[in-house]
Amino acid sequence: MSKFIKKHRFLFFRRLSQLSLLILYFCANAYGFKILSGNLSSSLFLNTVPLADPFAVLQMFVAGAILSIDVVIGALIILVFYMTIGGRAFCSWVCPINMVTDLANWLRRVLVLDKTEKKVWLGRNVRYWVLGLTFILSALTGLAAFELVSPISILHRGIVFGMGMGFAAVLSIFLFDLFAVKNGWCGHVCPLGAFYSTVSKFSMIRVKHNQPNCTLCMKCKDVCPEKQILSLIGKRSGDVVSGECTNCGRCVEVCDDDALSFGVRNYINKNG
Repeated sequence: MSKFIKKHRFLFFRRLSQLSLLILYFCANAYGFKILSGNLSSSLFLNTVPLADPFAVLQMFVAGAILSIDVVIGALIILVFYMTIGGRAFCSWVCPINMVTDLANWLRRVLVLDKTEKKVWLGRNVRYWVLGLTFILSALTGLAAFELVSPISILHRGIVFGMGMGFAAVLSIFLFDLFAVKNGWCGHVCPLGAFYSTVSKFSMIRVKHNQPNCTLCMKCKDVCPEKQILSLIGKRSGDVVSGECTNCGRCVEVCDDDALSFGVRNYINKNG
């Protein structure tokens, strides 16, 4: 059991984080227990500290909306945290869709679907095109374009306020990741993931690789949702510096050689 816990410790804490946030939002809506109220786009912590999704706020700004000072401050708080400390951790530690896509990814491995011929292929850069298109559409329509169709917001509001027809959007993401493209939504399409990949390039918390310990088993690349970021595996010691790393910790968990760990980024050594 202890070995199982060690191999899934970050997964356990990620689920605890995601579910705890959902429970706090739900309790604020259903029972007035307002530790964290609102939704992932705009929240209040302890009914005082504003928090806001910087990507949603940017869409509103581009759309021509007049933003209140509380919304701007809330967006800056979240933005500074992920830029300097958390990296792209929102995608693996906060986003509720991550639980859906992780389930699809697990089923792909169980059903050995990764070995079958892929009928749909998408490049990793598609999400950055979607990110740019989101801002263009927001400017043209005067609306926060992605927020209107975001499965992240749909699932979160559905759990907190009632699912309704939002279940269809979530099911579509699940089936897309299961049968079409591995890690298709989070790794290839989602503009929010692209946004955090862009702003978190210089964040502090990083996965570190100790090359002398590595035996090139490649278990880390098998489980990593962004395996292209692990190009240094078996080649050199250093930090995984790509902003596309979600800091999910799965690579650290599965490494039997203690070649991977979490740590603070080395800003001085160019290899780190």
